[in-house]
Amino acid sequence: MGDSPTPEEPANLRFLRRLVTVLTAVMIGGLVVLIALLAMRLPPPQGAAVAPEALPERLKLPAGSTARAVTLGDGWIGVVTDGGEFLLFDAGSGALRQRIALDLPR
Repeated sequence: MGDSPTPEEPANLRFLRRLVTVLTAVMIGGLVVLIALLAMRLPPPQGAAVAPEALPERLKLPAGSTARAVTLGDGWIGVVTDGGEFLLFDAGSGALRQRIALDLPR
């Protein structure tokens, strides 16, 4: 028995196979992009402290305080500490202007 030639694949079937392959790759790529965007947009876990490099160097927090949030305003810098205080600093000199006690949930 000799080798029988394989029949040629119809053009429509070849087009359909390529179309399905391309669409699968596009959907996988879209899913990866969607997951990456969600991961970048999600807030940090509760209780995460502000990275030390986020605080300007001229600000000196009171002993034992850790910054939880930093807000930059026009001429002032606000820092929320883990001790439940809002510290208002002068943006130019870094001097502490005001301390405000906050009632934060623990």
